[in-house]
Amino acid sequence: MLAITNTSEEPFYFILTGIPGFEPMHIWISIPFCCLYIISILGNTTILAVIQIELSLHQPMYLFLSMLAITDLGLALTTLPTVMQLLWFNVREISFEACFAQFFFLHGFSFMESSVLLAMAYDRFVAICRPLHYASILTENVIGRIGIAIIIRCVLAVLPSLFLLKRLPFCHSRLLSHSYCLHQDMIRLVCADTRVNSWYGFGLVLLIIVLDPLLILVSYGLILHSVLGTTSQTKRFKALNNCLSHILAVLILYVPMVGLSIVHRFARHAPPLVHVIMANVYLLSPPVMNPIIYSVKTKQIRQGIFRLLCRGKAP
Repeated sequence: MLAITNTSEEPFYFILTGIPGFEPMHIWISIPFCCLYIISILGNTTILAVIQIELSLHQPMYLFLSMLAITDLGLALTTLPTVMQLLWFNVREISFEACFAQFFFLHGFSFMESSVLLAMAYDRFVAICRPLHYASILTENVIGRIGIAIIIRCVLAVLPSLFLLKRLPFCHSRLLSHSYCLHQDMIRLVCADTRVNSWYGFGLVLLIIVLDPLLILVSYGLILHSVLGTTSQTKRFKALNNCLSHILAVLILYVPMVGLSIVHRFARHAPPLVHVIMANVYLLSPPVMNPIIYSVKTKQIRQGIFRLLCRGKAP
């Protein structure tokens, strides 16, 4: 096979794929996709606006929620251009540099989502198991440092895989199986030994998909132990109810993430439609569902949204 590297004089580009078998219906399929992106952008922007305006929400729990909303917003905006231009205008080509840029932000925000959920689990642990020390442990300075650590962690996790992939020659085939650039998809087109990339990817799986959920489970094990130790059934219910939104957010992220990893590794010969559906569920579920969950389940956010709407209607 002819191998192509990024040093070639001819511009190298990848070819994106829409919904296999439904190409004539792309314009109609774009309607639900457009609605999902609008819900995601409006929902996360609204949560950010409410947290910023309401001084009573300038607390650790809601500062972490604002980090989650920013991450979800970034995740949605990263895939929106290529997905919608493909469905609306059938623009399938993406340049080498643009594809790697999307690859960086796509996986970076995905890993950031996992890191923020881990930080939120720690927040719930301190709030329930160490309530008297909550304000002194999670100060604004500490939360700021956690946010910076999350950004550094994600950048350092994604950059090596980006450079490891960019140095390799790509085959003559440039056809990707999604409407955005995923690492698992791009590495299939490489005409070289990818063992180093595979081992690094395996390390990232252990670090993100295994370690983060494991630490979240440990935190909830400690929370459950603390809650069951209280005598009041009302306090037990209140404590567990405060964690419900976070638990749902964790499931919405990790269930599709694990499913997509399994499909790419063990079901490579599955119909292309299966891969496309799994990837879209993985990328769109958190940005769309998280603002809905926190708006419905969190009383303070819900009241803040009502006040924001009433303020907008006021003359």
